[in-house]
Amino acid sequence: MKYISTRGDKTERNFCDILLEGLAPDGGLYLPTHYPQIDDATLTKWRKLSYAELAFEILSLYISDIPAADLRAITAKVYTEEVFGTKAITPLKPLEPGLVLEALSNGPTLAFKDMAMQLLGALFEYELGRRGEQLNILGATSGDTGSAAEYAMRGKRGVNVFMLSPNGRMSAFQQAQMFSLPDANIHNIAIEGVFDDCQDIVKAVSNDLDFKRKYRIGTVNSINWARLLAQVVYYFAGYIQATKSNEEKVSFTVPSGNFGNVCAGHVARSMGLPIKQLVVATNENDVLDEFFRTGSYRVRGSAETHETSSPSMDISKASNFERFVFDLLGRDGARTKACFKDALNASGAFHVTADEFARIAGFGFVSGSSRHADRLATIRSTYEKTGVMVDTHTADGLKVAREHLQPGTTMIVLETALPAKFAETIREALGVEPPRPAALADLESRPRRVIVMASDVDAVKRYVVEHV
Repeated sequence: MKYISTRGDKTERNFCDILLEGLAPDGGLYLPTHYPQIDDATLTKWRKLSYAELAFEILSLYISDIPAADLRAITAKVYTEEVFGTKAITPLKPLEPGLVLEALSNGPTLAFKDMAMQLLGALFEYELGRRGEQLNILGATSGDTGSAAEYAMRGKRGVNVFMLSPNGRMSAFQQAQMFSLPDANIHNIAIEGVFDDCQDIVKAVSNDLDFKRKYRIGTVNSINWARLLAQVVYYFAGYIQATKSNEEKVSFTVPSGNFGNVCAGHVARSMGLPIKQLVVATNENDVLDEFFRTGSYRVRGSAETHETSSPSMDISKASNFERFVFDLLGRDGARTKACFKDALNASGAFHVTADEFARIAGFGFVSGSSRHADRLATIRSTYEKTGVMVDTHTADGLKVAREHLQPGTTMIVLETALPAKFAETIREALGVEPPRPAALADLESRPRRVIVMASDVDAVKRYVVEHV
């Protein structure tokens, strides 16, 4: 399997090269040259596998430059009951007939990002050890990516992490999770601005090819294909748990900000997994919902990006969206570049044609949005009816999922985090304190290591140079 850029560079690269690279040299994102197709016999065989074995089977279709025995050992080491608290790794939680949650938040940081980040940390350590190299990871987070990355990379040989976050715009729990880590290879930088400002800095540094190569800059954001690939696995795991035969179809609803989580569903569907609909659920920052309703993609500036009670989705420039648009446009790299570089730089928006917009239905995408009042109502009604407490982002997903339920088709809502990460809104909705693991009882009172910095690419570069 080889990889190409979404912006027209047809140079074919190996998996382990793009694992350490992040963005392509032309500023595009990497995608495989094709999506392997899963036939009925293969899907039937996979129904009997453990999560770690399923992960190996799927990853091996996309990774041809890591020996099979080594890749199998990596997945076996990562996806364990010890790390994720359950043998099923991503068990389903039935809520009502035809509506279930897929629990993705059993990892060390209580968020779905652990599903991919734990694997990414193991892959980085393996490949860097094989090459005898060091990697300096520069990332941006709106809440959960940062802590998941830092917990996965802490103490890893050959890896430093520089994580940018929007100053004061994450929950108290999220901030404490990141800033309390004492490990010398972890560096937290709080940027004065919103998540999109952090993301723009990461992209600007990644596009400075000389700096990137000199200081061995890599990424852990979902612009890194390896992370998105890891997320493909839980779509297959959810489908297998929810169905008895391969003739059945399911739909997935995915709380969405940067489009990485639901883009993994697009990949799974493109491989032949019987997915009827991929439902994109946004919060007040509804750039993606607007696109799927109108065909217009219009990014918002910092002033237009709302600060909400589902902060990990407070994103107005969805990095991974380019991967889907590349497929939507028939893998036309020049057209994709014209949209994501030329049009966005010129006017902050692009519009697909009527014919292109009509193709969206063929990819299964629909969408909806949720507001703070919806969030509170969904958290309250779900808890009262089922006894299940959900976090704010999962509540956005449930609200939109209920608008797209179809008789005879199970709707799987991807749970994105545990309620403890957003205690303030849970208290507002339910009047109770959400439970948290005993090991994190004193999290907010622990000493913090963080530097606050202006939204300045050069300042971030200087900090990296001084700390590698």
